Amino acid sequence: MIPALRDIAHRFLGRGEGAITVPPFDGALKPNQALEHAETIAELPHAEDLASDGTTLYVADGTAVLRMDGGAFAPVRRFDQPLTALCVLPHGRVAVALDGREVRVFTPGDATDAVVTGSGMTAVNALAPGPGGTLLATDGSTERPYGEWGRDLLSRGRSGRLLSIDPASRQIRVLASGLRYAFGAATAGDTVLVSESWRHRLIAIGGNGQIKPTFDHLPVYPSRLSPAPGGGFWLTAFTARTQLIEFVLREATYRRRMMAEIDPEFWVVPRLRAGQSFREPMQGAHLKTMGIIKPWAPPRSYGLVVRLGPDCAPLYSLHSRVDGVNHGVVAAVQIADSLYVLAKGPGRLLRLNLSDVKREAGA
Repeated sequence: MIPALRDIAHRFLGRGEGAITVPPFDGALKPNQALEHAETIAELPHAEDLASDGTTLYVADGTAVLRMDGGAFAPVRRFDQPLTALCVLPHGRVAVALDGREVRVFTPGDATDAVVTGSGMTAVNALAPGPGGTLLATDGSTERPYGEWGRDLLSRGRSGRLLSIDPASRQIRVLASGLRYAFGAATAGDTVLVSESWRHRLIAIGGNGQIKPTFDHLPVYPSRLSPAPGGGFWLTAFTARTQLIEFVLREATYRRRMMAEIDPEFWVVPRLRAGQSFREPMQGAHLKTMGIIKPWAPPRSYGLVVRLGPDCAPLYSLHSRVDGVNHGVVAAVQIADSLYVLAKGPGRLLRLNLSDVKREAGA
């Protein structure tokens, strides 16, 4: 009862969850142009996720899993449905999510798959190795499919879950539910780190299901996580928050009419890519002057990777600002001294030398 009354008070007074303020990019999140200066090693317009075994890069590209060998990509396995998540497990096994509704675990070269379905899986968007040979999966929403994350945000969705999958028994256990779009997971000692996108935070979920915020009040919508060699994690963010979006999220009547009457392409909702149509809702001198986008303009799309320490404190960050193009960052993995980043907005696979990255970011 108390949380419900608190939510009502916040909406009425415009504070807490009812505020439309957005935290600034400051401190370790201070903007730079590191992602804009990255090397583009491939154009992959249908790529969804990245994974690595520590030496080899794998890409979920449309319906295929690709492996990078010597700068070229070779198919590992093709499926009959689009891939929405990918990870590499011990002993050379690979796990994929198909259309957000099915998980398969296979060994390259082996025709036998472990197929896991059920438990209402709807929008599985990230996979990660779990303890004891299990597989962690974030199910962004049980109400909306993978491709309708924008509708889930505008509907104030809170049906995300963290799942633990046993590939041997095909059993699924729900570790946490009621999350506001879970999008990314990684093990951290006895807990599991999960990106809760619509609450703009990274949370730690214990074995008893207890939730503890570890990195919150972010100016972005966090997405997938990957471990960094030597400790810590790489956290990606697929777009940034704006006061306009925060305001729209608090206007229920407006949101319902917008979703019912306007083409989804032109909704006031975060995007992985912007500036492609004169019909977009954010235009004018607050974005452009003399045809040039201001780098400090309100971001309709953005690109960000954050290097987290072992304690989940941010160390430095890599940006593609409003006037850049490498937006919609959904995955980042490190191999040796190279960081591979998937910018889904333009469909680019980027590579950065970490020595150069630290200089660019001032780390």
